[in-house]
Amino acid sequence: MSTLDTPSTPAADAVLAATPRSGRTRRTTGWRRATYILLIVISLTWLFPLFWAVLSSVRDYTYTSVHGYISVGGWTLQNYVHAWQQADFTRHFLNSVYVTVPAVILTLFFASMVGFVIARFSWRFNLVMLGLFTAANLLPQQSLLIPLYRLSIIVPLPDWMSDSDLLYDSYWVLILVNTAFQTGFCTFVLSNYMKTLPKELYEAAQVDGASIWTQFWKITLPLCRPPLAALATLEVNWIYNEFFWATVLMRTGEKFPVTSSLNNLRGQFFTDNNLVSAGSVIVALPVIIIFFLLQRHFVAGLTLGANKG
Repeated sequence: MSTLDTPSTPAADAVLAATPRSGRTRRTTGWRRATYILLIVISLTWLFPLFWAVLSSVRDYTYTSVHGYISVGGWTLQNYVHAWQQADFTRHFLNSVYVTVPAVILTLFFASMVGFVIARFSWRFNLVMLGLFTAANLLPQQSLLIPLYRLSIIVPLPDWMSDSDLLYDSYWVLILVNTAFQTGFCTFVLSNYMKTLPKELYEAAQVDGASIWTQFWKITLPLCRPPLAALATLEVNWIYNEFFWATVLMRTGEKFPVTSSLNNLRGQFFTDNNLVSAGSVIVALPVIIIFFLLQRHFVAGLTLGANKG
């Protein structure tokens, strides 16, 4: 809308006439500068822990223990070598892959099916169903610690699924727990996106004799590739970074995912903070790289369909 199209009132005209144009320009510029300064301060505050971890990871612990962390010197890259060897990151990165990939696939598959039912069919309990699936995201995970632990120690597993006799201390317990907690959020996002798809597509499919499964598999899922790609990026980050459940539901150190293996860098009576910082940087690098590589798809997938009616 241009200035000529803007409705005016006598009071507004009087204010504009009394305020010099240069004064209004200086006021706008001042607010803009204040906004930039505030955003820069917030960004620096947010990035400071990451910067401090990277800085500590390239410094020798002996040097910092003598001269303090507020000093210059003691630069070394040996912390990364020692962290990789001591924490056995090669094995634990593979463990994270064993947990993250199946959990993401199952989460998106179940969420897409539930979202399709909620978006496609107008049933009375659709809202209740969506509330049940999102309830896991509203509950603190610690409140389910004891029930899930007791369930894991009584549920048996067949030999072909795991080398563990029980669900406890197996990769499957982490896969199922992460899938259960993440399905609700993905269902919420996918159901809202599926509601924006034209109903004429399904009416035409029904006329051609397509079953409900065909409508879901060959029509809905191909159209949901952008939000699925965005959710896959987000879920990889969340499930990969999960630390709590592995330390609770697993006891074999060789099966720990890479985030939980950081405990191997802590001693009983002494902890090299610089070594832990190097290990944390190594663990964080994969998800940072994935996020920046898929950032365009992530943002586009979450915003696509937001303005569709």
